[in-house]
Amino acid sequence: MGRSRYKFRQQDAPYFVTCTVLNWLPVFTRPEPVGVIIDSLNFLKKDGMKVYAYVILENHMHLIAQSEDLGRDMGRFKAHTAKRLIALLKDFKAKTILDQLRFYKEAHKQDRTYQFWQEGVHPELIHTLDMMREKVEYIHQNPVKRGYVDKPEDWRYSSARDYMGRQGMIEISKQW
Repeated sequence: MGRSRYKFRQQDAPYFVTCTVLNWLPVFTRPEPVGVIIDSLNFLKKDGMKVYAYVILENHMHLIAQSEDLGRDMGRFKAHTAKRLIALLKDFKAKTILDQLRFYKEAHKQDRTYQFWQEGVHPELIHTLDMMREKVEYIHQNPVKRGYVDKPEDWRYSSARDYMGRQGMIEISKQW
């Protein structure tokens, strides 16, 4: 995240972040790649990160999270998930997607064959409760606006279920 003009300026505050697959490639269309994301977020939660809301779509994810050093944690998250997801794509023999991850890789990334994530996470500091509500609503409405589901809680890979009293895939913090 060193190249990004977006910075985590306030430590231990909640941020809205977005992680996008390179060139918006649709990688999260099967349960296994989504499982890598879920497992990694659950690991970071055990390490002290709070997750307030999330949604995982076919080519990107949104997250509201907080930790003592969210910039570091998001860097760890992206590095770890990229390695695991590229290995998974190799196991699936997903040659077309792997070829695209190689082709669209940033020129300065000379230390690797593939680049999975676009650079940066475009962090937005959550300043107020109204902003928190707005971002949570945006996250939960994302699959509805795309026409994937009629109700936010019907999208399996979202915290909308938690906010409706149902169990989701990641235990979230609803205390803002």
